[in-house]
Amino acid sequence: MNSDQIIKKFEKLFKKKPLLIRSPGRINLIGEHTDYNDGFVFPAAINKEIHFAVAENNVDMFRFYALDLQESFELKIEDLARTETSWANYLLGVAAQFKKAGYELTGIDCVFGGDIPLGAGLSSSAAIENGFAFALKEFLNAPVTKIQMIKMAQKAEHEYAGVMCGIMDQFASMTGKKDHAIKLDCRSLDYEYANIDLKDYGILLCNTNVKHELASSAYNTRRQECETGVKILQKYDKKITALRDVSLQLLEQHHDEFDPTVYKRCEFVVKENWRVEEAFSALAKNDIKALGALMFKSHEGLRDDYDVSCKELDLLFDMAKKSEDVVGARMMGGGFGGCTINIVKKEKMSSFSEEIIKEYSKFTGMEPEIYTVNITDGTGLI
Repeated sequence: MNSDQIIKKFEKLFKKKPLLIRSPGRINLIGEHTDYNDGFVFPAAINKEIHFAVAENNVDMFRFYALDLQESFELKIEDLARTETSWANYLLGVAAQFKKAGYELTGIDCVFGGDIPLGAGLSSSAAIENGFAFALKEFLNAPVTKIQMIKMAQKAEHEYAGVMCGIMDQFASMTGKKDHAIKLDCRSLDYEYANIDLKDYGILLCNTNVKHELASSAYNTRRQECETGVKILQKYDKKITALRDVSLQLLEQHHDEFDPTVYKRCEFVVKENWRVEEAFSALAKNDIKALGALMFKSHEGLRDDYDVSCKELDLLFDMAKKSEDVVGARMMGGGFGGCTINIVKKEKMSSFSEEIIKEYSKFTGMEPEIYTVNITDGTGLI
């Protein structure tokens, strides 16, 4: 992402020099639908970013400009509330969290834009929230920690954007570390970094360019199915509060008490948590093939047991799995569209991309978008 356009637009609109902040999107290597089950995830910040040019003003207003949309927005600080302008709510929601925490808000001018593809599941919303939280921390001289800003950003999304997201996206974007993935415990927010040395391999994302309507309703249903499984097993162990606390052995012991669908959902989550732990160990040993094998298994579980894939994701997965140049691939995100993440031989990335585009277009009539990404640092000053 190049900041020059952002700076130029800011100086044209506001006639002053801005502070510059960058805030990245994220991938998740493995650990899908485990976050709301108090489990483990394994994300990393990537070099698809939102950049901000920000400065204080003395007019007690928020004055925002979204460069990618070429839209401006203004609001008096005293009128701070959710608005009809959906993109502005991501920023305003963060300001509201600082206000709730007892900080006296100041007028802010802000121009932002970036190269995180919208709708690809790379968390552009978390990047926007984190970037603006970092800006407010700077201008308000607020002694807030990264964890506090992450929680503020998540609450902003809940209360102003109306999306009841987990904490992984904001966490990965804020705490990212170059060439490292983050094993995050979604219950305690304890985390460990794992060095990613993919050697002769790189990370390639393939965007289906579809988002099926099922996504939000299915998400709620999956949450309910997981909660149903927890209630059954709590009869045998009062310490269980989420699927995170359930062993495969206990689940198998009580197989006959479960509706078959609920059992499949719970089994997937229990196994997926185990796969995150194994992926962390694989990276510690620089065993890229072991990591890749776990990714293949993750997709198969998401497709067959959790039932959140779709024909477009499965097509991309099948092509990747058949390729000798790919050691691991899976769908990434909530499901029913978005991206697959693939670990591909660097020297074969171009030919693999061409093959994917050709085959996917032939079967779907659509062209997928392909992104090569690198692992980068989290939100901070430029």
